[in-house]
Amino acid sequence: MKISLSNAAATRALGISLAQSLSANSVILLEGDLGAGKTTLVQGIGEGLGITESIVSPTFTLINEYTQGRLPLYHLDLYRLEPEEVAALNLETYWEGIEVIPGIVAIEWAQRMPYKPNSYLSLRLVAVDGSRYAEITPHNCAIKV
Repeated sequence: MKISLSNAAATRALGISLAQSLSANSVILLEGDLGAGKTTLVQGIGEGLGITESIVSPTFTLINEYTQGRLPLYHLDLYRLEPEEVAALNLETYWEGIEVIPGIVAIEWAQRMPYKPNSYLSLRLVAVDGSRYAEITPHNCAIKV
């Protein structure tokens, strides 16, 4: 599925819409160049979940956890990591709900993951020649946008 995004507000609105249709243990694997809108999309997801805390990119902290919404939001950023470093994080603890309350897992720079969950939503943000769009591909899951 390809969705046109005219600006950052449209990207945020897509995140809000996704949040309203996602359930606990949903995983969103985000890809896109720097500045493509990955964090903006996650901010929309947070807003759609009712999270009032400011959502910022976890580039240096790797994982930000927001637990006060309809569902917890686990926001990960793998930009600075190599695949073997990602493997050592045991990310499955988030999407399997091990040691954390089951929630939504949004992972920026997911292409750095050496393994993926069984069920996830692949979301690629693209900016080409002044136009922006999202390519959404469900993998063993259903999604309504």
